[in-house]
Amino acid sequence: QVQLVESGGGLVQPGGSLRLSCAASGRTFSDYAMAWFRQGLGEERDFVAGIKRTGDSTYYSESAKGRFTISRDNTENTVYLQMNNLKVEDTAVYYCAARRSASVALTTPLYGYWGQGTQVTVSS
Repeated sequence: QVQLVESGGGLVQPGGSLRLSCAASGRTFSDYAMAWFRQGLGEERDFVAGIKRTGDSTYYSESAKGRFTISRDNTENTVYLQMNNLKVEDTAVYYCAARRSASVALTTPLYGYWGQGTQVTVSS
């Protein structure tokens, strides 16, 4: 079992920044590829960003490219999502996910572990 706990969400104005964190416990963190997904009200849960277990490759949705950066610290068992130039349409609950694999997947069924989510609201 892997336990994931997200933090760092909140209310921010358009153009602002937030840094989400996801702390993992329970198993060897470096065995897991990690990702961030988000789910807006009434919408499906969509892939935002992912990082391979070694941290040497990252992947982004089109909407996240150039604004968001995913990173991980395998010594701290934590994955981060730095979000810059936030837009109203980024408003969603953001979820951290883990899969016991070297590679990142873009769809939710391929992740076996999820955090409880953290709300990000972008509004003026």
